[in-house]
Amino acid sequence: MIDYRIIAATLVITLAAAASPANADEGAAERHLDAIIAEHWDYSLREDPIEATAVGVSDFNDRMPGVSPADQSRRLAAEQAFLRRTQDISSESLSIAGRINLDLLQWVLEDSIGAYELNLSRIPFNTFSGFFMNALTASSGVSMSSVDDYEDYIARLSDIPRYFHENLDNMRVGAADRFVLPQIVIDGVLPTIEAQVKDNPEDSSFFDPFTDMSDRLSAAEQNRLREAGRAVIRNEVLPAFAAVAAFLHEEYQASDTVGAEDLEEGKDYYAFSIKRYTTLTNTTASEIHQTGLAEVERIREDMNSIIDELEYDGDFAAFGEFLRSDPQFYANSQEQLLKEVAYIAKRIDYKMPGFFGKLPRQSYGIIPVPDEIAPNYTTGAYYGSPPGAANGGAFWVNTYALDQRPLYEIPALTLHEAVPGHHHQNALSWEMENVPAFRRNLYFSAFGEGWALYAEKLGVEMDVYKTPYEHFGRLSYEMWRACRLVVDTGLHSQGWTRQQAMDFFFDNTSLSKGNIRAEVDRYISWPGQALAYKLGELKIWELRRIAEHDLGDRFDLREFHDVVLGNGAVPLALLEDIVLRWVDTKLSEAS
Repeated sequence: MIDYRIIAATLVITLAAAASPANADEGAAERHLDAIIAEHWDYSLREDPIEATAVGVSDFNDRMPGVSPADQSRRLAAEQAFLRRTQDISSESLSIAGRINLDLLQWVLEDSIGAYELNLSRIPFNTFSGFFMNALTASSGVSMSSVDDYEDYIARLSDIPRYFHENLDNMRVGAADRFVLPQIVIDGVLPTIEAQVKDNPEDSSFFDPFTDMSDRLSAAEQNRLREAGRAVIRNEVLPAFAAVAAFLHEEYQASDTVGAEDLEEGKDYYAFSIKRYTTLTNTTASEIHQTGLAEVERIREDMNSIIDELEYDGDFAAFGEFLRSDPQFYANSQEQLLKEVAYIAKRIDYKMPGFFGKLPRQSYGIIPVPDEIAPNYTTGAYYGSPPGAANGGAFWVNTYALDQRPLYEIPALTLHEAVPGHHHQNALSWEMENVPAFRRNLYFSAFGEGWALYAEKLGVEMDVYKTPYEHFGRLSYEMWRACRLVVDTGLHSQGWTRQQAMDFFFDNTSLSKGNIRAEVDRYISWPGQALAYKLGELKIWELRRIAEHDLGDRFDLREFHDVVLGNGAVPLALLEDIVLRWVDTKLSEAS
């Protein structure tokens, strides 16, 4: 879906200075850094063909990534060399924008090097993403209109067995090291993998690009390519998925515990994960756990206020069960659910100009989660699309098990995944001008997910929530993210069981049991990522309150939002610098 790395950024107020280096040394250093950035970008695309496809570079559409030990050793050495080269550049010789680019390129390199040094390839998937999902989305965003396009796609499909084999070998190393996934994660993903093993290759989603081929191709070319696609899916792709399923059933020795810190090197693994997803270097798991407990208590008071407003005759647990079970809160069909999402999305679109000065050019669509992954997939997700792609951004909505998809949660979900959440932020990042290419594509979890959670609460000011139940749904979503701080740290550092985690969610949210199960299993399989949402949101609200206080009548909400989003996703410390510099500039202009 999304590659969780850090996107570089700069301030609007520094652009003039960046454009006019103060001296010749600065200009030379700037050019040297620009050359390293360009070289690293080209290297990154060569090494990750899936990423290249995602950013609209088609040169490598005929292959999957290499993940063998030799590939990883080569990349580790290359990135260590890149880092050493950047360390030879004195930040004092750069413009302000150059210093930021230098710092953040180093962040990207250090993060990647850390992952290689921990050999995280031994755990190459979670319940949300991983190597088999990379294969399933091999044609996503690819415009196939020529023979070369289809032949590249067929070549990529033929490379899937090699790619899967290398990933399974890495998992074998992990099994020997006892650095493995929990069995509950394996049980959760197996149905998705087994669902790909079809008797008829035309029933596979891999065949979809061949079902409606471009009129630019002759009938003979279409028939030839279609038969080649049919053959490679039947003879190579489907057996590759069958091999993964067999490996997980028969060979892989999964963990019987759920905590990251229970693994060999587990404490280093969890500490690295916290830093990767939050960019917080001095905050411990215990401190995050306590922050979560405090947020749970605060949000619970707001939820109880709505129950009182509704004059519901029962306690919190009874109200939660009422929301989970009453048919009035659930759609009767996939079509009804998707229509409800679409209606709310367009109501939000109507409100957007009042809260943002800059809107992206790219549109987005509402897409049901594919059937083959829906049973173990989260409620919704967003998949961005680069400018010029065949489709816009995709807001995925899970329509599996409709009795687990309450309608009162749809406003918050749409604000988060579509606008003004992920689509708005992601599309603006893609459309940044006069920046190195790597800045448009990097992603920082605490910023992106923190912004999307901020967007849910912003929906109150946008008058998106129309009923007390929808307001309760929004609070339940906020509580969900607060609970993540407690549950993720509880599971991975404090010895919590899976059942403890599910009970904590059940006792504090109105999330359905199906959603709770899927979410807890996601946190088990993906340590640290769930911490990003609430910690990022808290920082954005903190910065907004500072700006409102310091600027008083001069505070403009639309301008604040544009400042927060105008430089792409950034680490929380850099976001603070961006906002506070903007505040200082506004104050100096007024004096």
